[in-house]
Amino acid sequence: MTGSRPAPAGRPVVRERWDARRRILLAVLSGNMLLDAVEVSVVLIALPTIADRLGLSPLAAQWLMSGFALGFAVLLPLGPVLAGRVGRRPVYLGAMLLFGLASVVGGLVDGLAVLVVIRLLKGACAALTAPMGLAIISDVFPDGPQRRRALAVYSLFGAGGFTSGLLLGGVLLEAGWRWVFVFPAPVALVLFLGGMRVLPGTHSGARPGLPRPALLREGSLLRSALGAAILNGTYQSLLLVMVFQSMGGFGWAPWFTALALLPACLPLAVTIPFAGRLIARYGGGRLITLGALFPLLGYGLYLARPEGSPYALGMLPALLLVEAGFCCSFVALNMRATASLAPADRGAAVSLYQMCVQLGAAVLLPLVALLLTHGDGPRPALTLITAAGALGLLVPLAVHRVSARSDPGPDPRAPDGPAPHPSRTPPQGDLPHG
Repeated sequence: MTGSRPAPAGRPVVRERWDARRRILLAVLSGNMLLDAVEVSVVLIALPTIADRLGLSPLAAQWLMSGFALGFAVLLPLGPVLAGRVGRRPVYLGAMLLFGLASVVGGLVDGLAVLVVIRLLKGACAALTAPMGLAIISDVFPDGPQRRRALAVYSLFGAGGFTSGLLLGGVLLEAGWRWVFVFPAPVALVLFLGGMRVLPGTHSGARPGLPRPALLREGSLLRSALGAAILNGTYQSLLLVMVFQSMGGFGWAPWFTALALLPACLPLAVTIPFAGRLIARYGGGRLITLGALFPLLGYGLYLARPEGSPYALGMLPALLLVEAGFCCSFVALNMRATASLAPADRGAAVSLYQMCVQLGAAVLLPLVALLLTHGDGPRPALTLITAAGALGLLVPLAVHRVSARSDPGPDPRAPDGPAPHPSRTPPQGDLPHG
């Protein structure tokens, strides 16, 4: 199967159909991508309920969020090494099986320490499957229209995962907080059985090593990683504050809170297919700067709002401004990160970049939750988020002229936007193959 063939003059171009095996393979990879992304937001919306049931403070409960990010960050650089030594198929299937087992255990225990370990394990599993799915697509689907279509489907599932998780969390909490941990198990089992049937058994002779931290000395990679880490950390931290405010302070039901937070994720899921065109038209540097400015305005607006402001004048505009920042810079930051690196270094650079992004959430979430727990209301926590957002804006402003000279255009081989992974930051297409 070679994709669309040029047709003789006067005849329409015929697009070849995928066989059943490739359809199932793409469904397994995309479904797992969706499940990984859902895991982030479904627990976010459940944090106040879990804290109430287990007698936890916001500081203690947030480890269920930051633990996932930390597990993802720690294992991400090891993924290519494991895949190179063992093979992608056993690593991918093993991660899926462990993810499902951890979900079952998470629904049966009550202790915070065990729940945090479960979240660490699930984050580590997502660090293996999310980028490896892209590598498998690159191997199985020929370069050209077929691969672009496959990546577009993969992107769509990943982009919709965060939104789906919010809505699903609101529904599951009506039945009990344990379902938030248990629900992935049957889904993971179905995906595991499908993967057993269709995942290719390729094993590359190459044995990639761990990424070299010295790569972070490259200016565009370091700046992009710092900017994306701050964007991801402040975004998740703002949602953490809003969730505890809404359900604890305002008395909103979980499903109502989930609906209220949709402006923080739905626009990106709709606009990500057009990100490449946006970058080609306006330039990555300009979009990255706007992507830091809009969230800062949102954080400042929410911090300065009068107490008792209605949703339409407080939370809603803040969420829309933060999401506008993601729509501008979500893909541009990823493209900028590796634009000036040699092709041989890009796979390792992507791992370092994604590790930094996850560490942004793992570091900022506990600090914000500490202020939320021991501060005088939410304003100290919001002040920290706003200060971090200001730092995020200083990065592109300070290096605007330097970064503008290396502005990348969209990769003609890829779809308009790369596929997102958990915490809304997409892995790029040129990952190392195991």
